[in-house]
Amino acid sequence: MQPRITDITSPANPVLKSLKSLNDRRGRREAGQFLAEGLRVCTEALSAGHVPETLLFTPEAERHPLTADLIEATWQARGTILRTTPDLMQRLTGKDNAQAVAAAYAIPDISLAGLRRDAANLWLVAENLKDPGNFGTMLRTCDATGAGGVILLDQSCDPFSLEAVRASMGALFSRQVAKASGPEFFAWLRGAPGQLVGAVLSDRSVDYRAHAYQAPCFLLMGNEQAGLPDDYAAQCDALVKLPMIGAADSLNVAVCAGVLLYHALDRMPARQAV
Repeated sequence: MQPRITDITSPANPVLKSLKSLNDRRGRREAGQFLAEGLRVCTEALSAGHVPETLLFTPEAERHPLTADLIEATWQARGTILRTTPDLMQRLTGKDNAQAVAAAYAIPDISLAGLRRDAANLWLVAENLKDPGNFGTMLRTCDATGAGGVILLDQSCDPFSLEAVRASMGALFSRQVAKASGPEFFAWLRGAPGQLVGAVLSDRSVDYRAHAYQAPCFLLMGNEQAGLPDDYAAQCDALVKLPMIGAADSLNVAVCAGVLLYHALDRMPARQAV
């Protein structure tokens, strides 16, 4: 039996409008879905076991064998399969050079209870991380270093916004993500072995190269502007800092996280994460 494909040619189509609402946080919350774009990203999602609930593509993309795999998987999962024009794809994603494939996925459980903390030796924890681009970059670096993923604390950005999904370059499907308040996280962390290392530029911190990182290690990053709150720093087992040799007094949080992840990785036994 051939997959049923519905053609969408009007911007007033209710299904297209529903997909477009996923660009808004409220729309994602009400639908329980988020939007991802790009054949590569959607293919990586499928490889990680994530099947689209709705798949959308242009006629040109339909001819690609990887699109055929996505169509078949969506059909087998009883999802919705749509074919549309490049112009309407552009309207959906808000990009002039829109990708030829997009898909809606179910938002997974992001509670700490659903986190498999024994899946990796390294984790990132971000307090009040506001920039979705930084979040996506940090998650992508977790993928590169084999870290388990990112735990977002307090009033951090929405990990399923289109900007965050784009910046993660598919890592949102291969890494774990959790969101909690600071107190919830600290209580959860102390429920099992784990070293909490905070990144703080102060006299109390040691050079990041001098610390002995122990698995599982949770690297705690502060807000891009305000840094790590004192009461959060007090919860850490150790505080580290990156030396600032030039005139700048701070580093981008995603850059800092990348340096710490790779250094900690070099100090720990090799392990395949998640």
